[in-house]
Amino acid sequence: MSPCYSQLTLSDRRHLYQLKERKLPIGEITRQLGPHRSTIYRELKRNTFHDREFPEYTGYFGTVANDMSKERRRRPRKLRRHPQLRDLIIDRLKAKWSPEQIAGRLLTDGISPVSICPETIYRFIYCKEDYPLGLYEHLPERRRRRVAGASDDPCRSCAGPSTI
Repeated sequence: MSPCYSQLTLSDRRHLYQLKERKLPIGEITRQLGPHRSTIYRELKRNTFHDREFPEYTGYFGTVANDMSKERRRRPRKLRRHPQLRDLIIDRLKAKWSPEQIAGRLLTDGISPVSICPETIYRFIYCKEDYPLGLYEHLPERRRRRVAGASDDPCRSCAGPSTI
């Protein structure tokens, strides 16, 4: 796999299943499969099948993991799942608030049960489904398009507070 992040494919997941069945350590699996060990750990944590009725069937299975991953990708995004939050963000944007201000106030005031980062708001503004709303016109710069490479780390403001 390339140094840039990419999803595991079905064949990668099947190969991971075979290596896991042979009880190889994660380090050996990463050497054979290619991605970073954190990718393998994340894959095993997120896509392991759990059966409460029949615990003996609990485990990692390549095709089941692929189905779980596809299902998660199909799930509507945060602003689609929470229409009240979407409406609140639209109102704040029309009141000339910046995405950074909106995200910060939602966090500090506890207005919304879910947190959101400024990057999510920017993606909402510029996504093709919501672009016709013209929300970019309410941004301080009023750019029709995003500036490519404006930030090295797109979700820097999403991270928790840094400790010294």
